[in-house]
Amino acid sequence: MISNDTTVLVPVGNVESVGLRRAIDDVEVDHLFVLLSDGKVDKHQNWKGRFKDNSDKMRTGSIYDVLDVLKNLTLLSKSKNLSFREKRMLDRAKFLVVSEISEVVSQSSDEISERVSSSLERCFVVRTRALARAKAAKAKKASKSSEAKGSLKASSVKAKASSKKSVARKSTVKKSVVRKSTARKSKARKVVVAKTSSASPVASRRRAKVS
Repeated sequence: MISNDTTVLVPVGNVESVGLRRAIDDVEVDHLFVLLSDGKVDKHQNWKGRFKDNSDKMRTGSIYDVLDVLKNLTLLSKSKNLSFREKRMLDRAKFLVVSEISEVVSQSSDEISERVSSSLERCFVVRTRALARAKAAKAKKASKSSEAKGSLKASSVKAKASSKKSVARKSTVKKSVVRKSTARKSKARKVVVAKTSSASPVASRRRAKVS
C-alpha cells in the first residue's frame, strides 16, 4: 500500500471469506472521476435514515458505494457541521477512495487527494447550476400557467359581456315589437271610433224620418 509503504499478503483461497475484492483498473479510475464531478448527489433530510444508508454503503465494500458516501457527506459538510460519527465516516470514505486510486495509478495519496477534492468542487458547481436551471424552468412554467389562466378568465369575461349584449338586444327588440303592436292596436281603436262617430248622424236622421 502506497499510503504507508506496507505490503499485505492474503492467501488466494481466503479472499472471499475475508471480504476482499480485486482493485479497480485504469478505466474504472477514469469513470470514478467522472462520477465524482457529475453533480448527482443524494441529499437526505432525516439524520437517522441518512446515517443508516451511508453505513450500509460503507459495508458493501464497493468503491462506487463509498464514492456516494464521500459525495453526500462532503456536500452536507458545506451546509452544516457533521456529527462526530458522520465526520469519521467521511474521513474513512475519502481515505478508501484516495488509497485505492493511488494504488492503481501509482501516484501519491496527496496528489490523488487533490484531484478528488477538485472533482468534488466541480460536482457541487454542476449541481448548483442544475438546480438553478430547474428553478428557472419551474418559474417559467408557472408564469405560462398564470398567463393561460388570465387569458381564460379574460375570454370568460368577454363571453359574459357578449351574452349581456345579446340579452339587451333581445330585450330591445321585444320592447320595439310590443310598442309597434300597441301602436297598431291603438290605431285600430281610433279607426273604429271614427267609423262609429261618422255612422251616428245618419242613424239619427233615419230615426227622424221614420218618426
